[in-house]
Amino acid sequence: MNVIFDMDGLMFDTEKVFIDAWDYAGEMTGIGKAGYMVYKTLGMNIITSYNVWKEEFGDNYHQEELRKYTKEFLTKYYDENTVPVKHGLYILLEYLKKINCKMAVATSSPKWEVEKHLKDANVREYFSDIICGDMIEKSKPAPDIYLKACELLGVKPQDCYALEDSKNGLLSAYHAGCKPVMVPDLWQPDEEILSMIVGKYDNLEQVKEAFEKGELPAVSDR
Repeated sequence: MNVIFDMDGLMFDTEKVFIDAWDYAGEMTGIGKAGYMVYKTLGMNIITSYNVWKEEFGDNYHQEELRKYTKEFLTKYYDENTVPVKHGLYILLEYLKKINCKMAVATSSPKWEVEKHLKDANVREYFSDIICGDMIEKSKPAPDIYLKACELLGVKPQDCYALEDSKNGLLSAYHAGCKPVMVPDLWQPDEEILSMIVGKYDNLEQVKEAFEKGELPAVSDR
């Protein structure tokens, strides 16, 4: 079996941290609390999300200042706090390791942040490959990141489950040809997404139980 994991909102409860970070950065740059932009950019990499910011704030938005204050907030936060782990992550990873599942991470976050979160949570060893938002040209919802993940795993997309929480992530996985499984975080699926996913669960422990019971469509191990 082959499983590709999103990171923010799926493995770690980081979306809420970003709301606080962008509230802080927005106030520091003079545009006011901007944490709500998390909802508008879920699943996007930095470059794509900045285009959305530009549309929202126009000339009042200064990308470099926003990046500076966002990183300032996050660096301080993660120096003082361990990244919150989503319920069931360790249980699911141990189960997949036990059955010799190939696993990768496909996330829009930058590599420095991904490596830090995985290391802090002691889960880096479970993943043979990590594909980050700054390693590909087109962000989610484009399929590129999942196609790259499948290429590195050496498997066909149709033989991969993709675990996601956001619309952009699920669209990316679906259009790559993977089997999308949703574990909602800040966003609940609309009719379009419900027609694409092969399963929806409240947490990662439920995903593990679904695999055990054979509730999800079968895939090849190769």
